[in-house]
Amino acid sequence: MVTGMDMRKLVGDNVCRIRKERGLTQEKLSELSGLSQQYISDLERGKRNPTIVTIYEIAMALEVEHLDLVSP
Repeated sequence: MVTGMDMRKLVGDNVCRIRKERGLTQEKLSELSGLSQQYISDLERGKRNPTIVTIYEIAMALEVEHLDLVSP
């Protein structure tokens, strides 16, 4: 079972990996998603607990399915 802390780390790791695969900086992802660069940074470090809406917004900005951000 995935705990809350593990899920934050999982989402953060997935966002970071996909962002880098797309050749995007945190600043560019911030522009595309409408979220602050600080939020993206905190998210990637597992310090944020993203909402469903936030996961959707990031997935749209990264041009992936939202499930790609929450799947191991």
